[in-house]
Amino acid sequence: MVLRAGDAPTTVAETLLRAPVLAGWTLDDVMRRAQAGEIVDVDGAPIDLDAPVVRPAPVYLYRDLPFEPPVPFDMPVRHIDDRLIVVDKPHFLATMPRGAHVTQTALVRLRREFGDDVAPVHRLDRLTAGVLLFTRRPDARAAYQDLFAQRRVRKEYRALAPADPALADGVRVENRIEKDSGDLRARVVDGEVNAVSDIALDSVRADGLGVYRLLPATGRTHQLRLHMAGVGVPIVDDPLYPEVDRERVDAAVDDFSRPLKLLAYAIEFDDPYTGVSRRFVSDSTL
Repeated sequence: MVLRAGDAPTTVAETLLRAPVLAGWTLDDVMRRAQAGEIVDVDGAPIDLDAPVVRPAPVYLYRDLPFEPPVPFDMPVRHIDDRLIVVDKPHFLATMPRGAHVTQTALVRLRREFGDDVAPVHRLDRLTAGVLLFTRRPDARAAYQDLFAQRRVRKEYRALAPADPALADGVRVENRIEKDSGDLRARVVDGEVNAVSDIALDSVRADGLGVYRLLPATGRTHQLRLHMAGVGVPIVDDPLYPEVDRERVDAAVDDFSRPLKLLAYAIEFDDPYTGVSRRFVSDSTL
């Protein structure tokens, strides 16, 4: 936030208390946070709360995070070297902080263990489990991200859905998907193709459900979920497709007993530093 002088002389503490983002704070709250080193200037130095505000000045402070229900699943590290960390992300854990999900994210878990240089190479939806890549060093991030940007990464997913023998030989779905900010669901629209998925029934379980092998050539938001629903085999326990399950979507806490049955099963690429082909596979099951 930026402190700005009012019509009359005012102190830093008084100006902070007038800020809308600190509505509900008291002078004791401000003093306690300042003493704890949680209110600092642009150089990270403690702020003098009694100093007059004579010109605009940036101030940095830490606010309490809202409570987040803990995601009760481990996130095994499948591979680690001096550049990469590969994890098996569980269902319900976001890749990185966004919206209401801050501490319950894969990125925060890894940074707490391996330091603040850890950064995501790509992203998985919060409800999707499976292989997820992070870099350990800032100088390595761009090279691995370029692999995804240039579509030089081969991705394989697995999904559980109603078995349809007609899909045993596979089908390619090509269409245009758009998702507006604030909308829960993506949608198929007219226009140039930007979403391509190969879908094939791999096996049929004793309960009549099918295990599908999904090969996305593109990475649009909710692409596989929308494409599976579009060919008549919506993924088991999908709260959005083909119809919104309002009870689950509006629930204050996720129903951890009903994860979306979609798994980022494997990822393969030629390492940009060594040229060696690398393949990482999830140990999770649907």
